[in-house]
Amino acid sequence: MSAPLAVVLALPALGAAAAWRMRSVRVQLALLVGIAVAHLGAVAVLWRAGAAGAAGAVLALDALGLLVLSLVSVLFLAASLYSVSYLLHGTHDEAAARERFVPCLLAFLAAMSFVAASRNLALLWAAIEATTLASAPLIYFYRRPGSLEAAWKYLLICSVGIALALLGTFFLGMAATTAQGTSPGLGFDDLLAIAPSLDARWLRAAFVLVLVGYGTKIGLAPLHTWLPDAHSQAPSPVSALLSGALLNCALLGVLRFLAVCVAAHEAAFAQRLLLVLGLASLLVGAAFLLGQRDYKRLLAYSSVENMGVIAVGLGVAGGATYGALLHVVNHSLVKAALFLLAGNLLRAYGSTVAADVRGARRRLPVTGVLLAVGAFAIGGSPPFGPFVSELAIFFGAMRGSAPWVGVAFAVLLGIAFIGIAGTLLPMLAGDGDEAAAAAVDHAPERAEPLLTLASPAALAAVVVALGIWVPPALDGLLRRAAAALGG
Repeated sequence: MSAPLAVVLALPALGAAAAWRMRSVRVQLALLVGIAVAHLGAVAVLWRAGAAGAAGAVLALDALGLLVLSLVSVLFLAASLYSVSYLLHGTHDEAAARERFVPCLLAFLAAMSFVAASRNLALLWAAIEATTLASAPLIYFYRRPGSLEAAWKYLLICSVGIALALLGTFFLGMAATTAQGTSPGLGFDDLLAIAPSLDARWLRAAFVLVLVGYGTKIGLAPLHTWLPDAHSQAPSPVSALLSGALLNCALLGVLRFLAVCVAAHEAAFAQRLLLVLGLASLLVGAAFLLGQRDYKRLLAYSSVENMGVIAVGLGVAGGATYGALLHVVNHSLVKAALFLLAGNLLRAYGSTVAADVRGARRRLPVTGVLLAVGAFAIGGSPPFGPFVSELAIFFGAMRGSAPWVGVAFAVLLGIAFIGIAGTLLPMLAGDGDEAAAAAVDHAPERAEPLLTLASPAALAAVVVALGIWVPPALDGLLRRAAAALGG
């Protein structure tokens, strides 16, 4: 294992243990930001070294792992900077909850880093389960009845899903055992090497179980029911990580099994399942976006819709696979920015009900501009990054054997855009009725602290840039990752 990878994996875990013993929130936050910066620096070194590891290594990075790890690291730094103002200047009465915030957040980072680096499918499963255990207390941060319900729903539904994924992992082991007579283990590289000789029946059953199991945590319909509650109840920086980083970790679990199916010449079977669940997620997400009254739940259902976009791209295959992986990047960045901006709105208006938020453009001018950018970006409008990735998926579908998929894809994206714009844009206009703001428990907060703007502004800038130009380093990484998935 290289030294930068060791830093990426060990530093957050050690930091979580150290933060647990600290009682000063300010010291915890200084540690949090320091570790976030060091983590991103180590990931940058890994980019320079290239995504490669010793064959058969338990912990190593390939193109897919480096892509997920990079998004985790970037978004964690953004959420950490935002959390400084969020915890120090927010209206949180529970000191114990504040003290546990940073340790759990660092444990969350450690678990997600292990997901990205795991080259053994059993270790990958354990790391994905660890992300659930580390993030559940963060969802319950506010200690409200709704938060408790959301945390329990998250734990129960994702635990059922992860149990199915474990069964699918066992089935993959059976497929390998049947082929070899002896078990080669669950090393990803070993499974790829013997993939053509895997028992097709066990392999197909394994992929079904894993897609359902990890798909629960990805938020694919109809397995998405925990996601709107958890994302809407969690603190804004946690929501940003749940939607922008955690969903990608669960997606990586599915992609590992998809890569085995591709190597075993069972790609068509896996891709059909992804296409079905992708279209179902697009349909459900678009339907719930229409007329949505809670803007944080709106963003959560948008995550369901966008994970459906990614699944459709993977299901269409070919050039659409590249578009799906590019959309992983675009969605993560813009959705994290939107959840952080939602935190600014909640702080100023004291409500997540869209009808209570009016005149945000004048009351919170920078937040208002960034919210408008985010609304058009997540809706797939040019010249933003999601437009490019969705266009690649659309063209891939239209050039394939079933153009109706492209037509359905475009129609559902149009419906989703109407739902998002119909809720978010009216929040920017209006008179900013002070009577609605006065109805909340605390006085309205008009200031826009710099740290609450820096992260969403930087993420939005990257999304705008990706709509114009994909850097060669990122383009090459995406192409290598797509090739591993048959794209």
